[in-house]
Amino acid sequence: MNLALFDLDHTLLPVDSDYEWGQFLIRIGAVNPDAFEKSNAAWFAEYRAGTLDPVKYLEFVLGTLAKFPRKQLDAWHEQFMAQVILPQITPATRELLQKYQDVGDLVAIVTASNSFVTEPIAKALGVDFLIASDPETTEDGEITGKPLDTPTYGHGKVIHTNAWLATMDMTLASFPRSYFYSDSHNDLPLMLLVTDPIATNPNAQLTAHATAHGWPILNLFDTQ
Repeated sequence: MNLALFDLDHTLLPVDSDYEWGQFLIRIGAVNPDAFEKSNAAWFAEYRAGTLDPVKYLEFVLGTLAKFPRKQLDAWHEQFMAQVILPQITPATRELLQKYQDVGDLVAIVTASNSFVTEPIAKALGVDFLIASDPETTEDGEITGKPLDTPTYGHGKVIHTNAWLATMDMTLASFPRSYFYSDSHNDLPLMLLVTDPIATNPNAQLTAHATAHGWPILNLFDTQ
């Protein structure tokens, strides 16, 4: 059995689920359009530039979620999935995941986006294991607005992947081959630890690194 890890946004999806969730909230009138659009665009630009403060960003995202009852958030998310995410899931993405699932490999999505947004997406992709930034919740499931742990961003993906594997008494070294598919140079800390890093729909920085180190480059769709 091998290990196959996948980033989500711009890797398995041709969009950024966190950003699109923010745009969805604007469209349905749940947030102030001018202020939120400005913040959402600024955070996204910092992410793409590699200058994002993951803790502050997560506090912004989760703080927005905390303003609404969980029942309302879940109803909105169903609408979000139907209108935004499901139309973006391509046959190429499903085929890539299926390639590893068919031979019994351990497959997981490792994403910096929070688990409220991404858990239903992982389910829609047929992936059982999701490593994501979890929001703190109350006993009855309401989101408090605080992150539960270290964000799964940059080196945080290494921390959380190792912790997840440890729950099964495994490490990266437990697998003959370990794959990590990602579009972003922000994921280099984890890409450098697997046996098979694969630059997938890569941004300019990751393209340069992959080319210099002879890593394979995979393009699942024409977008960035």
